[in-house]
Amino acid sequence: MRLGSYPANLKKNSLIYKLYGSNKVTERHRHRYEVNPEYVEKLERCGLVFPGRSPDGVLMEFMELPGHPYFVGTQAHPEFKSRPLRPAPMFDGLIKAAKKRKK
Repeated sequence: MRLGSYPANLKKNSLIYKLYGSNKVTERHRHRYEVNPEYVEKLERCGLVFPGRSPDGVLMEFMELPGHPYFVGTQAHPEFKSRPLRPAPMFDGLIKAAKKRKK
């Protein structure tokens, strides 16, 4: 079980990096799930990108699908740090992407 705050290194040319505005972030976790490392290369060949990984590069912390208006995911629980007047970057990005699509 992964509990608590864990660091992630973000790739600069990614939506996740743009959302967080940093190449190093920490997010809280409370889960037992991970991306199976045996499938990472296969998923990347199919178009998914894992721009956020643990500092040792073993754990996939964030994923996204380039070319999609807002297809992002995380192993973390950004809602733990989100507040009504300070939404977590991923939630803020979702609202902005939805507003942009509405126009």
